Amino acid sequence: MLRLYDFLPSGNAYKARLILAQLGVPFERIELNILKGETRTPAFLSKNPNGRIPVLETEPGQFLAESNAILVYLSEGTEFLPSKAFERAQVLQWLFFEQYSHEPYIATSRYWMAILRQADEYREALQQKQQPGYAALAVMEQHLSNHSFFVAERYTIADIGLFAYTHVAEEGGFALEKFPAIQDWLARVKAQPRYISITTP
Repeated sequence: MLRLYDFLPSGNAYKARLILAQLGVPFERIELNILKGETRTPAFLSKNPNGRIPVLETEPGQFLAESNAILVYLSEGTEFLPSKAFERAQVLQWLFFEQYSHEPYIATSRYWMAILRQADEYREALQQKQQPGYAALAVMEQHLSNHSFFVAERYTIADIGLFAYTHVAEEGGFALEKFPAIQDWLARVKAQPRYISITTP
């Protein structure tokens, strides 16, 4: 059985839980509290030297880190990853966008505000995250104004990758009211079969 090293509030870990739930794949979930340093122990660092979750143990002693790599691995040969080369590349394009242009601003702001609860301490840094975070949302809004999903007009791991932190962006101080296409897309994602919320272990 697959084993997922997880932290329930994490959007990156949620990506793995969501694809596993939607695939109907059984797995063992191991909760690690990153706020208590549980991913910095020698035992965990032997699994992922970067000391971050999620980590997927695909078989005993074989570990895969990085949430979007886990999405690709789990979706191989399924409806969630297109078989055509260009469409697969488009999925990767959006997953790279999520990690480079979206997650550093929206996810980090949420982490400081909603998980650490240190908005005052990070006030200046949070302000610096606003412009690039909203720029990423604007790119998504423009695309979704003409598309139901991010790739091939169907639900793929590109949507899962971007949904994870976008749907909780307001917890990081980003208002979504001015992004109607994003709001409609969020509703479409939540309507997918076997959808689970971020709070579902």
